[in-house]
Amino acid sequence: MADDREAGRAADEHTTTKVVMISIVAAIGGFLFGFDTSVINGAVEAINGQFKLSGYLAGFAVSCALLGAAVGAWFAGRIADRFGRKAVMVVGGLLFAIGAVGSGFAFATWDLIIWRVIGGLGVGVASVIAPTYIAEVAPAYIRGRLGSLQQLAITVGIFAALLSDAFIANTAGSASETTWGGLEAWRWMFLVGVIPSLVWVFLALQVPESPRYLIAQGETQKATDVLREVLGTRSLEALQRKVNDIRQSLKRDDEPSLRDLRGPRFGLQPIVWVGLLLSVFQQAVGINVIFYYSTSLWQAVGFDESDALTTSVITSVTNVVVTFVAIATVDKIGRKPLLTFGSAGMFVSLTMMAIAFSQATGTVENPSLPQPWGVIAIIFANLFVISFGATWGPVVWVLLGEMFPNRIRAAGLAVAAAAQWLANFAISTSFPKLAEAGLQFAYGLYAVFALLSFVFVRKAVQETKGQELEDMGAESGTPNRA
Repeated sequence: MADDREAGRAADEHTTTKVVMISIVAAIGGFLFGFDTSVINGAVEAINGQFKLSGYLAGFAVSCALLGAAVGAWFAGRIADRFGRKAVMVVGGLLFAIGAVGSGFAFATWDLIIWRVIGGLGVGVASVIAPTYIAEVAPAYIRGRLGSLQQLAITVGIFAALLSDAFIANTAGSASETTWGGLEAWRWMFLVGVIPSLVWVFLALQVPESPRYLIAQGETQKATDVLREVLGTRSLEALQRKVNDIRQSLKRDDEPSLRDLRGPRFGLQPIVWVGLLLSVFQQAVGINVIFYYSTSLWQAVGFDESDALTTSVITSVTNVVVTFVAIATVDKIGRKPLLTFGSAGMFVSLTMMAIAFSQATGTVENPSLPQPWGVIAIIFANLFVISFGATWGPVVWVLLGEMFPNRIRAAGLAVAAAAQWLANFAISTSFPKLAEAGLQFAYGLYAVFALLSFVFVRKAVQETKGQELEDMGAESGTPNRA
């Protein structure tokens, strides 16, 4: 019987332009995610100077958006289950636009923090709804590639933020100089974010609703029509079989809630713990330190502002390019092998960065790397980005979108994403303090987390390549294995 189902699925596999395009639309949420979390990079020094921020407040101004993102992610799943995936995309885009405008016109530290948190709410919503929606519309045999579009969009968003920061700063003379409309350059760095957020709102209104959400609402005919559109020309029998599979996986007598995540192991289902730890390890390796603080970091080791911004842009380009490696391989090699390779590469790179920064001379506040250690630090920083960008960056989002059973997918992904944002906040906020003791200690700590992530993947993560969402274990919370 299983063989018959697999044969039927194989016969029906057609990649349609429709499913690719609507996956791209959903992934624009990832662009906003990357843009918002990195746009502060070029502005942070100017903000510190204008508002006279202490070391703690400087770290909090950078990372406060992540608290908003954690809250947005936490509630996004429940809102998506009640009002639909499209509605949540629209809300996320509007929140991001409001946060961008408010940050651009901030007049005090507390004011800036409030607007950054509001924008973070939108980013958190986007981080949940984009992978959920893509996983729910994508055919199983290309779900990994389409799911990887989320990370590709994040990397493009990071690149766009750093590129626009560099352009605005270089045009004005520096991020703190006054430019168009009598506003300081750093304010325009935030205001630019209004454009992609409103584009996402417009496009989100054009895409169809998730067929799995429609079936959960009893709108079977609409769901069938959407499946026909996104999966290509399929027989009526195949469509009915797909609808019945989805309906069975969603079958329940009560409304979905976070209570569905409860289980025997420390209060949660095993699959939820796997999702939580995947999210935490993705951030604990310190990847966002590179993107949030790279301009300040390279200035600290001897680059001027212009060269530091240029180096940050080059690093972000590297991040974009290597994401295509994951898109090309995730449905061929599989999720687990890529994560394993990535952990090993990150461990080696971070260890070498720690060794390089241990050779720094000068003060902790103004370190200087003698040659060849400055070159070594740059090389391994980029190798770290390559190791992450080709593996942990996209693959974690693919897994989070597909690993949970249908009935707990939105809630499970919401909790995992919230944990990811909190871990991101902890790493980003703690970095300035760790750096005060010496950058070698920060990168040494991240190397330890990379090593632990290798062990975790080997022991706990199950492969989901090629499996239908309806075949994910509904009771145990673990993927079915052949």
